[in-house]
Amino acid sequence: MWDIIQAAGWPIWFLIAASVIALPIIVERCWTLRRANIIPRGLVDQVLAEYRQRGMSTQLLTKTAQHGPLGQIIAAGLANAQAPRVVMKEAIEEVGRVVTHRLDRFLTTLGTIAAMAPLMGLFGTVVGMIEIFGSTTAAGTNPAQLAHGISIALYNTGFGLMIAIPCMIFYRHFRALVESYIVEMEREAIRLVDAVHTSSSIRKAAPTP
Repeated sequence: MWDIIQAAGWPIWFLIAASVIALPIIVERCWTLRRANIIPRGLVDQVLAEYRQRGMSTQLLTKTAQHGPLGQIIAAGLANAQAPRVVMKEAIEEVGRVVTHRLDRFLTTLGTIAAMAPLMGLFGTVVGMIEIFGSTTAAGTNPAQLAHGISIALYNTGFGLMIAIPCMIFYRHFRALVESYIVEMEREAIRLVDAVHTSSSIRKAAPTP
């Protein structure tokens, strides 16, 4: 491996640095963006059941907020359950923007690496071409310098593509995953708002004994 790095020349270190940054991001996002972490199954139903049974409490809000991004959105809605529907939705949207920002964490960096890796490989190719042209003099061609220039050009191009392709695949995958999570959390939040205000309307309409 060290022989390949030496043959690729100094431009390869930019690509190595990019890969060192990209790999932890991919691993971290794979772990963080699991569905169970973002949208726990049946969370809204559990929260609504407890809310209808015991009513609003600080304990309920705290416990709900601990269930990932969806839990934080639901907790924001429940905290304003007694407020008008518009106020409740605004509170949910405000927390939703914060949650969306957290879900997008590091994705810009990963997308930048995916876009820049081929350019860094191209930069190495240009450096290799300079070496190749420099190997030709009036006295003839220096075979060692010619071979070194070809190695720099090809290795950097190859490494640039090797880094860019998986980074782009994971970037697109994570982006689509975040967008699907956002849509589903919006749907769950609307279901919460409808259920809470429907229950409130029924209680208000019920005749006083």
